[in-house]
Amino acid sequence: MTVTEDARVGGAPPDPLARATPDGAPLHFDDFYHAHFRGLVVQLRAYTGDPGQAQDLVQEAFCRAFARWDRLAGYDDPLAWIRRVAWNLAHSRWRRLRTAQAFLHRQREVHVAGPTPDRVALDAALALLPPRQRRAVVLHYLADLSVAEIAAQERVAEGTVKSWLHRGRAALAASLRDTEEAPDV
Repeated sequence: MTVTEDARVGGAPPDPLARATPDGAPLHFDDFYHAHFRGLVVQLRAYTGDPGQAQDLVQEAFCRAFARWDRLAGYDDPLAWIRRVAWNLAHSRWRRLRTAQAFLHRQREVHVAGPTPDRVALDAALALLPPRQRRAVVLHYLADLSVAEIAAQERVAEGTVKSWLHRGRAALAASLRDTEEAPDV
């Protein structure tokens, strides 16, 4: 790997307010960048508290300046423009983060305890019932619907719903009794 020495390293930085270098040539963007990048990063790091973010913000400000360098080079203080852009970017990022945090705060997960062993056993027993009996048991005991309401919803006679409930309860009782008698492994 070949390393070349940059003439700008170690030398005095160019004067940001000068329109030309001492030999009369106009100030180039590269010279301006090398002269002021580090100083702006220090300022933004103090503001944001994050060195990586500060570098990103200053780099973005210089990228925007580069796109307009022909115009900015004619300003009395082009560094002030770049500094203002970097600070505006930092403020905008902070505002976006604050909005995102507010949204996330409203979207907090509510942790619910897992099902108890009894609930797991009941769900397994309900799964073994025929669909009509299961629907009748769930609607009556979990949804608190009366026999008449279930009969109207299912479009059957009330006696049929009572029969489904009776058979469903008997099957659940037998299934749950078998679960209690099963030895623990």
